[in-house]
Amino acid sequence: MFIACKPEEMPSKPSVPIQPARDTIITDTLVLSYGQLKDKIKGGWAGQTIGVTYGGPTEFKWQAQIIPDAQEIEWYTGYVKDMMNSCPDLYDDVYVETSFLDVIEKKGINAHINEFSNALAKGDYNLWGANQMARFNILHGIDGVQSGYWLNNVHCDDLDFQIESDFIGLMNPAMPNSSSAISDKIGHIMAYGDGWYGGVFFSAMYTLTFVSDSIEWIVTEALKAIPKETKYYKCIADVIRWHNLFPDNWKQTWRNIQMYYSDEDGCPDGVFNNFNPEARFNSAYVVLALLYGGGDFGKTIDIATRCGQDSDCNPSSAGGILGAILGYSQIPRQWMNSLNGAEDIKFQGPGLTLNQIYDISYRHALQIINGNGGRLTTDSVYIAMEKPKTVRYEQSFEHTIPVQRVSLNNDDVNIQSFTFKGTGFALRGEVYKKRDGLPDGELSAKLYIDGKEVETVYFPTNYRTRRIDAFWKFGLPNVTHEITIKTAYNNSYGLRIWDYIIYSY
Repeated sequence: MFIACKPEEMPSKPSVPIQPARDTIITDTLVLSYGQLKDKIKGGWAGQTIGVTYGGPTEFKWQAQIIPDAQEIEWYTGYVKDMMNSCPDLYDDVYVETSFLDVIEKKGINAHINEFSNALAKGDYNLWGANQMARFNILHGIDGVQSGYWLNNVHCDDLDFQIESDFIGLMNPAMPNSSSAISDKIGHIMAYGDGWYGGVFFSAMYTLTFVSDSIEWIVTEALKAIPKETKYYKCIADVIRWHNLFPDNWKQTWRNIQMYYSDEDGCPDGVFNNFNPEARFNSAYVVLALLYGGGDFGKTIDIATRCGQDSDCNPSSAGGILGAILGYSQIPRQWMNSLNGAEDIKFQGPGLTLNQIYDISYRHALQIINGNGGRLTTDSVYIAMEKPKTVRYEQSFEHTIPVQRVSLNNDDVNIQSFTFKGTGFALRGEVYKKRDGLPDGELSAKLYIDGKEVETVYFPTNYRTRRIDAFWKFGLPNVTHEITIKTAYNNSYGLRIWDYIIYSY
């Protein structure tokens, strides 16, 4: 249990410009003023909000290609306010985090994992990818410990946890191991393997922004939290290496990432396609942008955007990390002016505003500092610093490689059968309403493998509670299998399926 000073006990001092630590030598204790601490926390939140707004209109419109330099990206004073009002779903990078912040605020940092998983599952907002699959799992009886596991969540390697791990790093200044412990609990709600490592790595980078303003050191030091034998580590290590080889040519590094790391194993929409929401792949773009941006806020989020793919989430992550390095007071006016009128607008979910988030995140940081061996004095915050420790090894889709996509295109499944030889499959499909004006409901369908019933799924028509993919199963013997799908008769709702992916060793 952490013991925190009450807000009214904190010294009332104006925020002062950050003077970032210039050396990268970790001592036992980091000393910050209260103003410095809060300025960097605010910078992280403001930076990620600006970044996601900047890249929002380009999201997934450029796949396997760089957004051309000639393509102008709109920006003006008050732009964030306009986008928050017109496109609230754009801010899933932030509003999912606020659900977890709200749990900590009400239940404490040691809240049970079910508190966090239920907050995600019952949140009043739209989700996609790994988050949405976790929501479906939780609402159908799979607890938060297993809802992100790769056999339960085929999207587990997506970047969902990566884009919502910012708050963990910001509340653990200079404490990457404390950050990793929280990431272990919350991250596995929706992620596993590389999807989890993305959040561990990004939150670790945030923690180290309180120690140094050297981007190269922050990236390299944070990577120590990731096991070297993982695909994730190898990818990020290669980006660092390519930056050293081509320090003035980010597009060459982008081409190398595309050549060596663009294949998608998990997300069925991305396998054998240019679409790639994978954490490892998009993490590479963020690290590229941070390294080549050279501490320039505008250049950094622009590169992160022009890399393409998830080009709102990536500048959000890069902007948040650089915003924490610089501090709120040092983000250039050109970008801060975009926040005019936006900081008191409520995000979806618990309904928190940026101004409220700044204060809550700051309080949580003080609690964790105080509970992890630090001290809060009248004038300064003393933080017991940590050197990053490597988290445990885990990988999804090990020895499970996509080998073929087969088209089915059945718009109303009653009974659908197919055979394949391999160790697993993923069947893409969705439930739909057969007529306009019908209320939401659900359709049940059964999965049979080699004549044995293995699963019954109840597919909701409601978008917020939907199951993203129809069926999948891995770890089968590498022989020929017969798959049969049978739906319960329903004249209101139907199941359409498009294709399936075959997996082998």
